[in-house]
Amino acid sequence: MGFSELQKQTNTNIQEKANLIWESATHLVGLFKPHEYGKVILPLTVLKRFDDALKPTKKAVLEMKEKLDKAGANEKLIEGTLTKTSGYAFYNTSKFDFEKLVSEPDNIEENFEDYLQGYSDNVKDIISNFKFADTVKTMADGNVLFVMIQEFISKKADMSPDKITSADMGYIFEELIRKFSESYDEQAGAHFTSRDIIYLMAELLIAPEREEIKGNGCTKTAYDMAMGTSQMLGCLTERLKDISDDAVLTCFGQEFNPETFAIAKSDMLIKGGNASGMMYGDTLSDDKFSGYQFDYIISNPPFGIDWKRERTEVEAEAKLGNDGRFGPGLPAISDGQLLFMLNGVKKLKDGSGRMAIIQNGSSLFTGDAGSGASEIRRHVIAGDLVEAIIQLPTDLFYNTGISTYIWILSKGKSGKRINKVQLIDASKCFVKRRKNIGNKRVDLDDNCIALIMKAYENFEEAIYEENGLVVESKIFDRVFFGYTKVTVETAVCDENGKPILKKGQMQPTKGASDCELIPLQDNVDEYFNKNVLLYNPVAFMDRSKDKVGYEVPFTRLFYKFVPPIPSNDIFNEIKELEAEETALMKELFGNA
Repeated sequence: MGFSELQKQTNTNIQEKANLIWESATHLVGLFKPHEYGKVILPLTVLKRFDDALKPTKKAVLEMKEKLDKAGANEKLIEGTLTKTSGYAFYNTSKFDFEKLVSEPDNIEENFEDYLQGYSDNVKDIISNFKFADTVKTMADGNVLFVMIQEFISKKADMSPDKITSADMGYIFEELIRKFSESYDEQAGAHFTSRDIIYLMAELLIAPEREEIKGNGCTKTAYDMAMGTSQMLGCLTERLKDISDDAVLTCFGQEFNPETFAIAKSDMLIKGGNASGMMYGDTLSDDKFSGYQFDYIISNPPFGIDWKRERTEVEAEAKLGNDGRFGPGLPAISDGQLLFMLNGVKKLKDGSGRMAIIQNGSSLFTGDAGSGASEIRRHVIAGDLVEAIIQLPTDLFYNTGISTYIWILSKGKSGKRINKVQLIDASKCFVKRRKNIGNKRVDLDDNCIALIMKAYENFEEAIYEENGLVVESKIFDRVFFGYTKVTVETAVCDENGKPILKKGQMQPTKGASDCELIPLQDNVDEYFNKNVLLYNPVAFMDRSKDKVGYEVPFTRLFYKFVPPIPSNDIFNEIKELEAEETALMKELFGNA
Protein backbone atom coordinates (compact mmCIF):
# COMPACT_ATOMS: atom_id res chain seq x y z
CA MET A 1 0.00 0.00 0.00
CA GLY A 2 1.42 3.40 -0.99
CA PHE A 3 1.69 6.46 1.20
CA SER A 4 -1.38 8.11 -0.35
CA GLU A 5 -3.67 5.25 0.68
CA LEU A 6 -2.11 5.08 4.15
CA GLN A 7 -2.56 8.82 4.58
CA LYS A 8 -6.28 8.55 3.80
CA GLN A 9 -6.52 5.76 6.35
CA THR A 10 -4.81 7.92 8.97
CA ASN A 11 -7.14 10.83 8.32
CA THR A 12 -10.26 8.72 8.90
CA ASN A 13 -10.70 5.75 11.23
CA ILE A 14 -7.24 5.83 12.86
CA GLN A 15 -7.48 9.51 13.69
CA GLU A 16 -11.00 9.04 14.97
CA LYS A 17 -9.90 6.24 17.30
CA ALA A 18 -7.05 8.33 18.67
CA ASN A 19 -9.46 11.24 19.21
CA LEU A 20 -11.89 9.01 21.11
CA ILE A 21 -9.13 7.68 23.34
CA TRP A 22 -7.88 11.21 24.00
CA GLU A 23 -11.39 12.34 24.97
CA SER A 24 -11.11 10.17 28.08
CA ALA A 25 -8.87 12.94 29.41
CA THR A 26 -12.02 14.88 30.35
CA HIS A 27 -11.96 12.83 33.57
CA LEU A 28 -8.50 14.16 34.40
CA VAL A 29 -9.43 17.86 34.39
CA GLY A 30 -8.43 19.50 37.65
CA LEU A 31 -6.42 16.52 38.90
CA PHE A 32 -3.82 16.75 36.12
CA LYS A 33 -2.67 19.72 34.08
CA PRO A 34 -3.34 19.50 30.31
CA HIS A 35 0.32 18.83 29.55
CA GLU A 36 0.19 15.83 31.92
CA TYR A 37 -2.72 14.03 30.22
CA GLY A 38 -0.37 12.00 28.05
CA LYS A 39 1.29 10.56 31.16
CA VAL A 40 -2.02 8.82 31.85
CA ILE A 41 -3.32 8.08 28.37
CA LEU A 42 -0.17 6.78 26.68
CA PRO A 43 0.64 4.05 29.26
CA LEU A 44 -3.04 3.05 29.56
CA THR A 45 -3.19 2.70 25.77
CA VAL A 46 -0.08 0.48 25.80
CA LEU A 47 -1.44 -1.63 28.66
CA LYS A 48 -4.83 -2.04 26.98
CA ARG A 49 -3.07 -3.10 23.78
CA PHE A 50 -1.21 -5.77 25.80
CA ASP A 51 -4.41 -6.75 27.61
CA ASP A 52 -6.36 -7.25 24.38
CA ALA A 53 -3.48 -9.17 22.79
CA LEU A 54 -3.27 -11.59 25.76
CA LYS A 55 -7.02 -12.06 26.15
CA PRO A 56 -7.38 -15.23 23.99
CA THR A 57 -4.67 -17.09 25.95
CA LYS A 58 -5.22 -15.56 29.42
CA LYS A 59 -6.97 -18.59 30.89
CA ALA A 60 -4.36 -21.00 29.51
CA VAL A 61 -1.53 -18.88 30.95
CA LEU A 62 -3.09 -18.87 34.44
CA GLU A 63 -3.61 -22.63 34.35
CA MET A 64 -0.05 -23.24 33.15
CA LYS A 65 1.37 -20.93 35.84
CA GLU A 66 -0.46 -22.92 38.50
CA LYS A 67 0.95 -26.20 37.15
CA LEU A 68 4.48 -24.84 36.99
CA ASP A 69 4.29 -23.49 40.55
CA LYS A 70 3.08 -26.87 41.87
CA ALA A 71 5.93 -28.60 40.02
CA GLY A 72 8.48 -26.19 41.53
CA ALA A 73 9.71 -24.98 38.12
CA ASN A 74 12.56 -22.47 38.00
CA GLU A 75 12.19 -18.92 36.70
CA LYS A 76 13.75 -19.60 33.31
CA LEU A 77 11.41 -22.53 32.64
CA ILE A 78 8.39 -20.52 33.80
CA GLU A 79 9.28 -17.62 31.51
CA GLY A 80 9.90 -19.80 28.46
CA THR A 81 6.74 -21.85 28.97
CA LEU A 82 4.44 -18.89 29.66
CA THR A 83 5.63 -16.90 26.63
CA LYS A 84 5.00 -19.97 24.50
CA THR A 85 1.52 -20.34 26.05
CA SER A 86 0.65 -16.64 25.62
CA GLY A 87 1.80 -16.59 22.01
CA TYR A 88 3.85 -13.43 22.66
CA ALA A 89 7.23 -12.53 24.12
CA PHE A 90 5.38 -11.37 27.28
CA TYR A 91 2.58 -12.55 29.56
CA ASN A 92 0.50 -11.65 32.62
CA THR A 93 -0.10 -14.03 35.55
CA SER A 94 -2.51 -11.81 37.51
CA LYS A 95 -6.10 -13.06 37.75
CA PHE A 96 -7.14 -9.52 36.78
CA ASP A 97 -7.56 -8.02 33.36
CA PHE A 98 -9.16 -4.67 32.45
CA GLU A 99 -12.68 -6.09 32.54
CA LYS A 100 -12.23 -7.86 35.87
CA LEU A 101 -10.70 -4.73 37.41
CA VAL A 102 -13.91 -2.72 36.99
CA SER A 103 -15.97 -5.48 38.66
CA GLU A 104 -14.37 -4.53 42.01
CA PRO A 105 -14.47 -0.71 42.17
CA ASP A 106 -13.76 -0.56 45.92
CA ASN A 107 -10.41 -2.32 45.55
CA ILE A 108 -9.33 -0.75 42.27
CA GLU A 109 -5.92 0.55 43.41
CA GLU A 110 -4.85 -2.70 45.11
CA ASN A 111 -6.14 -4.86 42.25
CA PHE A 112 -4.55 -2.68 39.58
CA GLU A 113 -1.20 -2.99 41.36
CA ASP A 114 -1.65 -6.80 41.36
CA TYR A 115 -2.42 -6.61 37.65
CA LEU A 116 0.72 -4.58 36.88
CA GLN A 117 2.92 -6.89 38.97
CA GLY A 118 1.54 -9.88 37.06
CA TYR A 119 3.32 -8.83 33.87
CA SER A 120 6.60 -10.34 32.72
CA ASP A 121 9.75 -8.30 33.40
CA ASN A 122 9.96 -6.85 29.88
CA VAL A 123 6.56 -5.18 30.31
CA LYS A 124 7.44 -4.02 33.84
CA ASP A 125 10.43 -2.27 32.28
CA ILE A 126 8.07 -0.44 29.92
CA ILE A 127 5.77 0.58 32.80
CA SER A 128 8.82 1.81 34.72
CA ASN A 129 9.91 4.05 31.83
CA PHE A 130 6.47 5.62 31.78
CA LYS A 131 7.06 6.45 35.48
CA PHE A 132 3.53 5.16 35.89
CA ALA A 133 3.56 4.31 39.62
CA ASP A 134 3.26 7.97 40.73
CA THR A 135 0.59 8.60 38.09
CA VAL A 136 -1.48 5.64 39.32
CA LYS A 137 -1.24 6.91 42.92
CA THR A 138 -2.46 10.36 41.85
CA MET A 139 -5.35 8.82 39.91
CA ALA A 140 -6.33 6.60 42.83
CA ASP A 141 -6.18 9.44 45.35
CA GLY A 142 -8.26 11.60 43.01
CA ASN A 143 -10.85 8.82 42.47
CA VAL A 144 -10.35 8.66 38.70
CA LEU A 145 -8.42 5.37 38.38
CA PHE A 146 -11.62 3.33 38.16
CA VAL A 147 -13.34 5.60 35.65
CA MET A 148 -10.25 5.73 33.40
CA ILE A 149 -9.97 1.93 33.32
CA GLN A 150 -13.69 1.81 32.61
CA GLU A 151 -13.15 4.16 29.64
CA PHE A 152 -10.54 1.75 28.29
CA ILE A 153 -12.86 -1.26 28.23
CA SER A 154 -15.34 0.54 26.00
CA LYS A 155 -15.63 -0.30 22.31
CA LYS A 156 -13.64 2.80 21.33
CA ALA A 157 -10.59 1.42 23.14
CA ASP A 158 -10.64 -2.09 21.64
CA MET A 159 -7.07 -2.60 20.49
CA SER A 160 -7.02 -6.32 19.73
CA PRO A 161 -4.25 -7.16 17.21
CA ASP A 162 -6.82 -8.94 15.04
CA LYS A 163 -8.77 -5.66 14.77
CA ILE A 164 -5.90 -3.15 14.71
CA THR A 165 -2.70 -4.05 12.90
CA SER A 166 0.69 -3.03 14.22
CA ALA A 167 0.97 -0.42 11.44
CA ASP A 168 -2.40 1.08 12.43
CA MET A 169 -1.37 1.04 16.09
CA GLY A 170 1.70 3.02 15.12
CA TYR A 171 -0.56 5.65 13.58
CA ILE A 172 -2.68 5.81 16.73
CA PHE A 173 0.40 6.32 18.89
CA GLU A 174 1.62 9.03 16.53
CA GLU A 175 -1.70 10.84 16.77
CA LEU A 176 -1.82 10.51 20.59
CA ILE A 177 1.75 11.79 20.92
CA ARG A 178 0.94 14.71 18.64
CA LYS A 179 -2.01 15.63 20.88
CA PHE A 180 0.17 15.19 23.97
CA SER A 181 2.86 17.41 22.41
CA GLU A 182 0.34 20.11 21.50
CA SER A 183 -1.08 20.19 25.02
CA TYR A 184 2.48 20.39 26.34
CA ASP A 185 3.30 23.20 23.89
CA GLU A 186 6.03 20.89 22.64
CA GLN A 187 6.93 20.02 19.08
CA ALA A 188 5.47 16.71 17.92
CA GLY A 189 8.35 16.33 15.50
CA ALA A 190 10.67 15.85 18.45
CA HIS A 191 9.10 12.41 18.80
CA PHE A 192 8.39 11.13 15.32
CA THR A 193 8.86 11.75 11.61
CA SER A 194 5.89 11.63 9.24
CA ARG A 195 5.64 8.48 7.18
CA ASP A 196 5.91 10.05 3.74
CA ILE A 197 9.50 11.04 4.55
CA ILE A 198 10.26 7.62 6.03
CA TYR A 199 8.91 5.80 2.95
CA LEU A 200 11.24 7.85 0.74
CA MET A 201 14.18 7.05 3.03
CA ALA A 202 13.28 3.34 2.95
CA GLU A 203 13.14 3.36 -0.86
CA LEU A 204 16.54 5.04 -1.04
CA LEU A 205 18.07 2.49 1.32
CA ILE A 206 16.70 -0.54 -0.48
CA ALA A 207 17.08 0.71 -4.08
CA PRO A 208 20.35 -1.05 -5.08
CA GLU A 209 19.13 -4.41 -3.76
CA ARG A 210 15.42 -4.21 -4.56
CA GLU A 211 15.45 -6.76 -7.39
CA GLU A 212 17.73 -9.12 -5.47
CA ILE A 213 15.41 -8.97 -2.45
CA LYS A 214 12.35 -9.46 -4.66
CA GLY A 215 13.81 -12.62 -6.13
CA ASN A 216 15.57 -14.16 -3.15
CA GLY A 217 14.38 -12.42 0.01
CA CYS A 218 16.98 -11.28 2.52
CA THR A 219 18.12 -11.40 6.13
CA LYS A 220 19.13 -7.93 7.27
CA THR A 221 19.67 -5.81 10.37
CA ALA A 222 18.57 -2.19 10.85
CA TYR A 223 19.37 0.44 13.46
CA ASP A 224 17.87 3.80 14.41
CA MET A 225 20.05 5.86 16.76
CA ALA A 226 17.22 8.25 17.72
CA MET A 227 14.28 5.92 17.25
CA GLY A 228 11.42 7.77 18.96
CA THR A 229 8.47 5.36 18.82
CA SER A 230 10.38 3.12 16.32
CA GLN A 231 8.20 4.10 13.36
CA MET A 232 11.19 4.39 11.02
CA LEU A 233 12.17 0.80 11.77
CA GLY A 234 8.54 -0.25 11.39
CA CYS A 235 8.15 1.42 7.99
CA LEU A 236 11.41 -0.07 6.72
CA THR A 237 10.20 -3.51 7.82
CA GLU A 238 6.88 -2.96 6.03
CA ARG A 239 8.66 -1.98 2.81
CA LEU A 240 10.90 -5.04 2.83
CA LYS A 241 7.90 -7.28 3.47
CA ASP A 242 6.05 -5.61 0.59
CA ILE A 243 8.94 -6.57 -1.71
CA SER A 244 9.30 -10.15 -0.46
CA ASP A 245 7.62 -12.37 2.11
CA ASP A 246 11.03 -13.94 2.60
CA ALA A 247 12.59 -10.68 3.79
CA VAL A 248 13.66 -10.76 7.44
CA LEU A 249 14.70 -7.55 9.20
CA THR A 250 15.98 -7.61 12.78
CA CYS A 251 15.65 -4.15 14.31
CA PHE A 252 17.75 -2.32 16.88
CA GLY A 253 17.27 1.17 18.27
CA GLN A 254 18.16 3.60 21.03
CA GLU A 255 16.02 6.38 22.47
CA PHE A 256 16.55 8.91 25.27
CA ASN A 257 12.93 9.96 25.87
CA PRO A 258 11.56 7.37 28.34
CA GLU A 259 7.95 7.56 27.18
CA THR A 260 8.64 7.17 23.47
CA PHE A 261 11.15 4.42 24.30
CA ALA A 262 8.41 2.60 26.22
CA ILE A 263 6.09 2.83 23.21
CA ALA A 264 8.83 1.58 20.87
CA LYS A 265 9.53 -1.44 23.05
CA SER A 266 5.85 -2.25 23.51
CA ASP A 267 5.32 -2.07 19.74
CA MET A 268 8.16 -4.56 19.18
CA LEU A 269 6.74 -6.90 21.82
CA ILE A 270 3.33 -6.93 20.16
CA LYS A 271 4.84 -7.49 16.70
CA GLY A 272 7.04 -10.29 17.97
CA GLY A 273 10.05 -8.26 16.85
CA ASN A 274 13.41 -7.81 18.53
CA ALA A 275 12.19 -6.06 21.71
CA SER A 276 15.50 -6.78 23.46
CA GLY A 277 17.17 -4.68 20.74
CA MET A 278 15.27 -1.58 21.90
CA MET A 279 17.61 0.27 24.26
CA TYR A 280 17.09 3.27 26.54
CA GLY A 281 19.82 5.87 26.91
CA ASP A 282 21.65 8.81 25.37
CA THR A 283 23.22 7.65 22.10
CA LEU A 284 26.07 10.18 22.23
CA SER A 285 27.19 9.62 25.81
CA ASP A 286 25.93 6.09 26.52
CA ASP A 287 26.22 4.02 23.34
CA LYS A 288 24.32 0.74 23.81
CA PHE A 289 25.57 -0.69 20.51
CA SER A 290 29.33 -0.29 20.72
CA GLY A 291 30.98 -2.81 18.39
CA TYR A 292 27.75 -3.49 16.42
CA GLN A 293 27.52 -3.09 12.65
CA PHE A 294 24.28 -2.96 10.69
CA ASP A 295 23.09 -3.44 7.09
CA TYR A 296 20.77 -0.44 7.24
CA ILE A 297 20.72 2.69 9.38
CA ILE A 298 17.70 4.96 9.18
CA SER A 299 17.42 7.98 11.47
CA ASN A 300 16.20 11.53 12.04
CA PRO A 301 18.39 12.70 14.92
CA PRO A 302 17.76 16.06 16.61
CA PHE A 303 19.35 19.10 14.98
CA GLY A 304 19.96 22.52 16.43
CA ILE A 305 20.33 20.86 19.85
CA ASP A 306 23.54 21.38 21.83
CA TRP A 307 25.63 18.50 23.19
CA LYS A 308 26.73 20.18 26.42
CA ARG A 309 25.20 17.38 28.51
CA GLU A 310 27.28 14.76 26.69
CA ARG A 311 30.44 16.85 26.34
CA THR A 312 32.69 14.95 28.79
CA GLU A 313 31.96 11.52 27.33
CA VAL A 314 32.06 12.70 23.70
CA GLU A 315 35.39 14.48 24.06
CA ALA A 316 36.88 11.48 25.84
CA GLU A 317 35.74 9.18 23.03
CA ALA A 318 37.07 11.58 20.38
CA LYS A 319 40.55 11.15 21.88
CA LEU A 320 40.36 7.44 21.02
CA GLY A 321 40.66 8.36 17.34
CA ASN A 322 39.60 5.54 15.01
CA ASP A 323 38.85 3.28 17.98
CA GLY A 324 35.93 5.55 18.90
CA ARG A 325 33.08 7.11 16.99
CA PHE A 326 34.15 10.75 17.00
CA GLY A 327 37.78 10.62 15.89
CA PRO A 328 37.31 12.63 12.64
CA GLY A 329 36.27 15.78 14.52
CA LEU A 330 33.77 17.48 16.81
CA PRO A 331 31.20 20.02 15.58
CA ALA A 332 30.29 23.24 17.37
CA ILE A 333 28.88 22.57 20.85
CA SER A 334 25.62 24.25 19.80
CA ASP A 335 24.58 21.51 17.33
CA GLY A 336 25.27 17.79 17.70
CA GLN A 337 23.65 16.43 14.54
CA LEU A 338 26.99 15.64 12.86
CA LEU A 339 27.95 13.55 15.91
CA PHE A 340 24.98 11.32 15.10
CA MET A 341 26.21 11.03 11.52
CA LEU A 342 29.62 9.87 12.79
CA ASN A 343 27.91 7.40 15.12
CA GLY A 344 26.10 5.95 12.11
CA VAL A 345 29.23 5.78 9.94
CA LYS A 346 31.00 3.80 12.65
CA LYS A 347 28.11 1.33 12.78
CA LEU A 348 27.70 0.71 9.03
CA LYS A 349 28.59 -2.83 7.99
CA ASP A 350 31.92 -2.85 6.14
CA GLY A 351 31.55 -3.39 2.41
CA SER A 352 27.74 -3.10 2.25
CA GLY A 353 26.17 -0.93 4.97
CA ARG A 354 23.82 1.88 3.91
CA MET A 355 22.54 4.83 5.92
CA ALA A 356 19.73 7.35 5.32
CA ILE A 357 19.97 10.19 7.83
CA ILE A 358 18.19 13.55 7.98
CA GLN A 359 20.17 16.74 8.60
CA ASN A 360 19.43 20.43 8.31
CA GLY A 361 21.40 22.80 6.09
CA SER A 362 24.12 23.58 8.62
CA SER A 363 25.73 20.15 8.11
CA LEU A 364 26.48 21.16 4.52
CA PHE A 365 28.60 24.22 5.16
CA THR A 366 29.07 25.41 8.76
CA GLY A 367 32.59 25.52 10.13
CA ASP A 368 35.76 26.95 8.62
CA ALA A 369 38.50 24.83 7.03
CA GLY A 370 40.11 22.69 9.71
CA SER A 371 37.09 22.97 12.07
CA GLY A 372 35.40 19.88 13.47
CA ALA A 373 32.38 20.19 11.17
CA SER A 374 34.56 20.59 8.08
CA GLU A 375 36.72 17.63 9.13
CA ILE A 376 33.61 15.46 9.52
CA ARG A 377 32.51 16.41 5.99
CA ARG A 378 36.04 15.68 4.80
CA HIS A 379 35.88 12.25 6.46
CA VAL A 380 32.63 11.22 4.75
CA ILE A 381 33.16 12.92 1.35
CA ALA A 382 36.88 12.35 0.82
CA GLY A 383 36.36 8.86 2.26
CA ASP A 384 33.85 8.26 -0.58
CA LEU A 385 31.01 7.39 1.77
CA VAL A 386 28.47 9.93 0.47
CA GLU A 387 26.27 8.59 -2.34
CA ALA A 388 23.68 11.34 -2.49
CA ILE A 389 22.23 14.32 -0.67
CA ILE A 390 18.57 15.12 -1.36
CA GLN A 391 17.06 18.50 -0.53
CA LEU A 392 13.48 18.05 0.65
CA PRO A 393 10.65 20.59 0.33
CA THR A 394 10.22 23.08 3.15
CA ASP A 395 7.17 22.69 5.45
CA LEU A 396 7.45 18.89 5.29
CA PHE A 397 8.10 18.24 8.99
CA TYR A 398 5.77 18.71 11.96
CA ASN A 399 8.23 20.79 13.95
CA THR A 400 10.13 22.89 11.43
CA GLY A 401 9.56 24.70 8.15
CA ILE A 402 13.25 25.01 7.24
CA SER A 403 15.15 23.21 4.49
CA THR A 404 16.13 19.64 5.37
CA TYR A 405 18.24 17.05 3.59
CA ILE A 406 18.49 13.27 3.40
CA TRP A 407 22.11 12.10 3.26
CA ILE A 408 22.64 8.63 1.78
CA LEU A 409 25.93 7.15 2.94
CA SER A 410 27.26 3.78 1.85
CA LYS A 411 30.20 1.50 2.55
CA GLY A 412 29.43 -0.42 -0.62
CA LYS A 413 29.10 2.06 -3.51
CA SER A 414 28.32 0.60 -6.94
CA GLY A 415 30.82 1.11 -9.78
CA LYS A 416 29.24 4.18 -11.37
CA ARG A 417 28.95 5.96 -8.02
CA ILE A 418 32.56 5.43 -6.90
CA ASN A 419 34.30 8.80 -6.35
CA LYS A 420 31.05 10.61 -7.21
CA VAL A 421 28.46 12.51 -5.17
CA GLN A 422 24.91 13.04 -6.45
CA LEU A 423 22.97 16.12 -5.35
CA ILE A 424 19.20 16.08 -5.87
CA ASP A 425 17.02 19.17 -5.51
CA ALA A 426 13.53 17.90 -4.66
CA SER A 427 12.45 21.15 -3.00
CA LYS A 428 9.73 21.64 -5.66
CA CYS A 429 8.43 18.07 -5.48
CA PHE A 430 5.45 18.03 -3.11
CA VAL A 431 1.67 18.11 -2.82
CA LYS A 432 -0.10 20.57 -0.53
CA ARG A 433 -2.05 19.24 2.44
CA ARG A 434 -5.70 20.10 2.88
CA LYS A 435 -5.09 20.51 6.61
CA ASN A 436 -1.82 21.55 8.20
CA ILE A 437 -0.37 19.64 11.15
CA GLY A 438 1.91 22.02 13.03
CA ASN A 439 4.49 23.21 10.49
CA LYS A 440 3.68 20.37 8.11
CA ARG A 441 1.90 21.94 5.14
CA VAL A 442 2.99 19.57 2.37
CA ASP A 443 3.36 15.82 1.74
CA LEU A 444 5.37 13.52 -0.48
CA ASP A 445 2.75 11.36 -2.20
CA ASP A 446 3.51 8.26 -4.28
CA ASN A 447 4.18 10.35 -7.41
CA CYS A 448 6.65 12.56 -5.56
CA ILE A 449 8.54 9.59 -4.17
CA ALA A 450 8.59 7.89 -7.59
CA LEU A 451 10.03 10.99 -9.29
CA ILE A 452 12.76 11.44 -6.66
CA MET A 453 13.65 7.75 -6.97
CA LYS A 454 13.79 8.08 -10.77
CA ALA A 455 16.33 10.89 -10.44
CA TYR A 456 18.34 8.93 -7.86
CA GLU A 457 18.43 5.67 -9.80
CA ASN A 458 19.10 7.21 -13.22
CA PHE A 459 22.20 8.85 -11.75
CA GLU A 460 22.66 11.51 -14.39
CA GLU A 461 22.53 15.29 -14.72
CA ALA A 462 18.93 15.99 -15.65
CA ILE A 463 15.74 17.84 -14.76
CA TYR A 464 12.66 15.63 -14.31
CA GLU A 465 9.20 17.15 -14.68
CA GLU A 466 5.96 15.20 -14.25
CA ASN A 467 2.47 16.38 -13.26
CA GLY A 468 3.77 19.76 -12.11
CA LEU A 469 6.47 18.17 -9.97
CA VAL A 470 10.12 19.07 -10.57
CA VAL A 471 13.29 17.27 -9.45
CA GLU A 472 16.83 18.17 -10.57
CA SER A 473 19.91 15.94 -10.32
CA LYS A 474 23.58 16.94 -10.56
CA ILE A 475 26.68 14.71 -10.36
CA PHE A 476 30.05 15.85 -8.98
CA ASP A 477 33.48 14.35 -8.39
CA ARG A 478 33.93 14.03 -4.64
CA VAL A 479 37.06 16.23 -4.76
CA PHE A 480 34.85 19.08 -6.08
CA PHE A 481 33.67 19.81 -2.52
CA GLY A 482 37.18 20.23 -1.09
CA TYR A 483 39.26 23.38 -1.00
CA THR A 484 42.53 24.65 0.40
CA LYS A 485 42.33 27.74 2.56
CA VAL A 486 45.57 29.59 1.72
CA THR A 487 46.82 32.56 3.76
CA VAL A 488 47.79 35.49 1.53
CA GLU A 489 50.12 38.22 2.80
CA THR A 490 51.09 41.61 1.35
CA ALA A 491 54.84 42.27 1.46
CA VAL A 492 56.39 45.21 3.31
CA CYS A 493 57.90 47.47 0.62
CA ASP A 494 60.50 50.22 0.52
CA GLU A 495 59.88 53.74 -0.77
CA ASN A 496 60.29 52.46 -4.31
CA GLY A 497 57.55 49.89 -3.89
CA LYS A 498 59.94 46.94 -3.84
CA PRO A 499 59.52 44.15 -1.22
CA ILE A 500 61.96 44.26 1.68
CA LEU A 501 63.62 40.87 2.11
CA LYS A 502 64.93 39.29 5.28
CA LYS A 503 67.03 36.18 4.75
CA GLY A 504 65.70 36.18 1.22
CA GLN A 505 62.06 36.13 2.37
CA MET A 506 59.36 38.79 1.92
CA GLN A 507 57.93 40.12 5.19
CA PRO A 508 54.16 40.43 5.79
CA THR A 509 52.50 43.79 6.36
CA LYS A 510 50.73 43.72 9.72
CA GLY A 511 46.95 43.74 9.46
CA ALA A 512 46.97 43.02 5.73
CA SER A 513 46.53 39.23 5.89
CA ASP A 514 43.81 37.71 3.74
CA CYS A 515 42.93 34.23 2.58
CA GLU A 516 41.85 32.49 -0.60
CA LEU A 517 39.67 29.36 -0.82
CA ILE A 518 41.23 27.44 -3.69
CA PRO A 519 39.40 24.34 -5.02
CA LEU A 520 41.34 21.10 -4.56
CA GLN A 521 40.84 20.52 -8.27
CA ASP A 522 42.88 23.64 -9.10
CA ASN A 523 46.63 24.14 -9.10
CA VAL A 524 47.33 26.51 -6.19
CA ASP A 525 50.17 28.43 -7.90
CA GLU A 526 48.24 28.90 -11.14
CA TYR A 527 45.16 30.07 -9.20
CA PHE A 528 47.28 32.50 -7.17
CA ASN A 529 48.96 33.97 -10.23
CA LYS A 530 45.66 34.42 -12.06
CA ASN A 531 43.42 35.61 -9.23
CA VAL A 532 45.71 37.38 -6.75
CA LEU A 533 49.07 38.48 -8.22
CA LEU A 534 47.28 40.08 -11.14
CA TYR A 535 45.71 42.57 -8.71
CA ASN A 536 48.37 42.68 -5.98
CA PRO A 537 51.88 42.17 -7.42
CA VAL A 538 53.55 42.18 -3.94
CA ALA A 539 51.27 39.47 -2.49
CA PHE A 540 52.70 36.13 -1.41
CA MET A 541 51.34 32.91 0.11
CA ASP A 542 52.26 31.55 3.53
CA ARG A 543 51.75 27.87 2.71
CA SER A 544 52.67 26.82 6.27
CA LYS A 545 49.18 27.94 7.30
CA ASP A 546 47.31 25.91 4.65
CA LYS A 547 44.12 24.20 5.80
CA VAL A 548 41.93 21.84 3.81
CA GLY A 549 38.18 22.29 4.11
CA TYR A 550 35.04 20.63 2.74
CA GLU A 551 31.60 22.13 2.17
CA VAL A 552 28.56 21.44 0.00
CA PRO A 553 27.25 24.77 -1.40
CA PHE A 554 23.91 23.18 -2.28
CA THR A 555 21.90 26.37 -2.79
CA ARG A 556 24.54 27.99 -4.99
CA LEU A 557 24.88 24.89 -7.17
CA PHE A 558 21.14 24.86 -7.94
CA TYR A 559 20.68 28.62 -8.10
CA LYS A 560 18.62 29.83 -11.06
CA PHE A 561 19.06 33.45 -12.08
CA VAL A 562 15.75 35.26 -12.46
CA PRO A 563 16.22 38.56 -14.35
CA PRO A 564 14.64 41.58 -12.66
CA ILE A 565 11.45 43.04 -14.11
CA PRO A 566 12.34 45.82 -16.58
CA SER A 567 11.76 49.32 -15.16
CA ASN A 568 9.37 50.24 -18.03
CA ASP A 569 7.16 47.27 -17.14
CA ILE A 570 7.10 48.32 -13.47
CA PHE A 571 6.26 51.91 -14.49
CA ASN A 572 3.40 50.76 -16.73
CA GLU A 573 2.03 48.54 -13.96
CA ILE A 574 2.06 51.49 -11.54
CA LYS A 575 0.17 53.64 -14.08
CA GLU A 576 -2.45 50.91 -14.50
CA LEU A 577 -2.91 50.66 -10.73
CA GLU A 578 -3.24 54.46 -10.44
CA ALA A 579 -5.91 54.45 -13.16
CA GLU A 580 -7.82 51.68 -11.36
CA GLU A 581 -7.57 53.62 -8.09
CA THR A 582 -8.91 56.82 -9.74
CA ALA A 583 -11.86 54.94 -11.25
CA LEU A 584 -12.62 53.30 -7.88
CA MET A 585 -12.53 56.65 -6.03
CA LYS A 586 -14.93 58.21 -8.57
CA GLU A 587 -17.27 55.27 -8.14
CA LEU A 588 -17.23 55.68 -4.37
CA PHE A 589 -17.31 59.47 -4.06
CA GLY A 590 -18.38 60.83 -7.44
CA ASN A 591 -16.84 64.21 -8.34
CA ALA A 592 -16.69 65.46 -4.72
